[in-house]
Amino acid sequence: MKVKGIVLFALGTLFGLEGIRLLSSKDAKKVYTHCTAGVLRAKDCVLDQVTTLQENCTDIYEDAKAMNEERAKKEEAEEE
Repeated sequence: MKVKGIVLFALGTLFGLEGIRLLSSKDAKKVYTHCTAGVLRAKDCVLDQVTTLQENCTDIYEDAKAMNEERAKKEEAEEE
């Protein structure tokens, strides 16, 4: 039982070290770089869309304010 545990620990350590070496290889770094570049492009796209949405919301808000002001003026004129 002890030997089995020691063997499993040794195999786990070996696989772990090999995994670290694999993840830090040149090819893996290229993959990480491409993935990061893709995420940055997606971030820029999302930020552009958010900016457009904010501008549209501001326009709608200003139009609604103007509409309410006109309505209030008409109601005020009708009361006189």
